[in-house]
Amino acid sequence: MDSLTDISAIREILNRHGFRFSKSLGQNFLINPAVCPRMARECGADGETGVIEVGPGIGVLTRELALRAKKVVAVELDRRLLPVLSETLDGFGNVSVIGGDILKIDLNELVAREFPDGKAVLCANLPYYITSPVIMRFLEEHVPVSSLTVMVQKEAARRICAQPGNRECGAVSVAVRYYAEPEILFEVSRGSFLPAPKVDSTVIRLALRRESGREIEDEARFFALVKAAFAQRRKTLQNAVSSGLGIPKAEAARALSRAGIEQNARAEQLTMEQFAALSNSLPE
Repeated sequence: MDSLTDISAIREILNRHGFRFSKSLGQNFLINPAVCPRMARECGADGETGVIEVGPGIGVLTRELALRAKKVVAVELDRRLLPVLSETLDGFGNVSVIGGDILKIDLNELVAREFPDGKAVLCANLPYYITSPVIMRFLEEHVPVSSLTVMVQKEAARRICAQPGNRECGAVSVAVRYYAEPEILFEVSRGSFLPAPKVDSTVIRLALRRESGREIEDEARFFALVKAAFAQRRKTLQNAVSSGLGIPKAEAARALSRAGIEQNARAEQLTMEQFAALSNSLPE
């Protein structure tokens, strides 16, 4: 089969199956031949590791993963692509394609069924509109994968990987760092896709932590605090926490004092350790 990054080959395959791109599904297929091999290497796929892929498209990244991984399970929402994948992945016996919605599938059951030895990673070129929901679902549900290597919109990558205490830091930045250690791997220009999106992309990797590494007494309270703090990030923490959590300003002020945080501090200025201390200082 011709290279799946060759535009003529792509168009021929898609035309043969009567496929048309869907803007609502954020479909942009990679045509830069250097990107998928690098993603497959960077995600840590090897002969003992299984890979979950989200949105395989026509199978460009899937094939690279299959060359390295023990097994690849690709979840594709657009059922029009299933016959295309059946053709492009023909001969790869270690690939299983599932037609379904990654946001609705029982991920823990999927990993237990497909990767019974427990060694698995996520590697995907994520449609922009489901970037945060997919990442947070894997993290919050404690899906047993060791890392998430994903291609996302460039600005989203900067937010996800932003250090607490940085102006680009937001609720998702803190949430991700609670569960994982994020890092930016490399950038991918918009011209690397067919059709070309309006923005550039970035590949990031989130290495999951076995433990949060921080003494947090109540996880639900911690995340409620983070959400409240960034929901009104222009306000001081005292006001944002008071209104967001529905507690008196005086109580919010006492919690800040107990945590050793200045009364006029704002959410973007706090470190992970300070968020943990403030969470533990809040009333139950």
